[in-house]
Amino acid sequence: MSAFEQWVQAIAGRTEAALAAALPPAGQLPGRLHDAMRYAVLGGGKRVRPLLVHAAGELSGATAQACDTAACAVELIHAYSLVHDDMPCMDDDDLRRGRPTVHKAYDEATALLVGDALQTQAFVVLAGNEALAPEIRARLVAELARASGSAGMAGGQAIDLYHVGRSMSLDELETMHRMKTGALLRASIRMGALCGRIDQDALALLDRYAAAVGLAFQVVDDILDVTADTATLGKTAGKDAENDKPTYVSLLGLDAARELAASLRQQAHEALAGFGGRAAWLAGMADLIVLRTH
Repeated sequence: MSAFEQWVQAIAGRTEAALAAALPPAGQLPGRLHDAMRYAVLGGGKRVRPLLVHAAGELSGATAQACDTAACAVELIHAYSLVHDDMPCMDDDDLRRGRPTVHKAYDEATALLVGDALQTQAFVVLAGNEALAPEIRARLVAELARASGSAGMAGGQAIDLYHVGRSMSLDELETMHRMKTGALLRASIRMGALCGRIDQDALALLDRYAAAVGLAFQVVDDILDVTADTATLGKTAGKDAENDKPTYVSLLGLDAARELAASLRQQAHEALAGFGGRAAWLAGMADLIVLRTH
């Protein structure tokens, strides 16, 4: 196992423990809601966003404990978005991470409340860590709120839903995905960096890196939707085509989409060139995002 693979395992393990501690205990009133929140968050997922938080924190000299706080908050927002995305009024899927989605394991009303509660819990986690300086907490809250709202993830999802069955240009598709997927990935990187010491020039380079990996993540998702099976993905394969959604594969074709992903991976590495060994984990994350098989 490579040093990078060992690091990924270590960060995934500490993130799981931190999330378990950040969520309300199982069985605590209202028990069904809290149990469903833990079901939605724990025991699965690639943890890409927490990994990006810690990788950027490594570059800026942040403590692992500070990164844990930011990583938990981002992952709680991501988990809430998945719960809502899977509901019948959105993407309508029965499978997530290889098991029934929250609205199937529980019910639709519970799933709606799970998403609401996970969103607010993310900000409870950020605001409540008194080990972080107040000005850092304020910046982290602002980063996550902007990335999650109508100018970021929620807005991108709205555009996505509007264009089901409708045509979309390549520029429009890119804009949508920079909001829907890219904004939260960018926030992960910026929040990890802001947990340590980072200047504006370095942040600008990290934004270039984030723009590349954020878009690459979605391009690869589109590729996997048509090339991988449901068992491998842990969610229903072929869902985009079934829902008549514009994707990079539908607009560019499979080969060109793969070329675009490779180009974005190269752009990500170029953005990190000036950081040297401090960016080793971020470089590894660019490779993981583009070369993943699920």
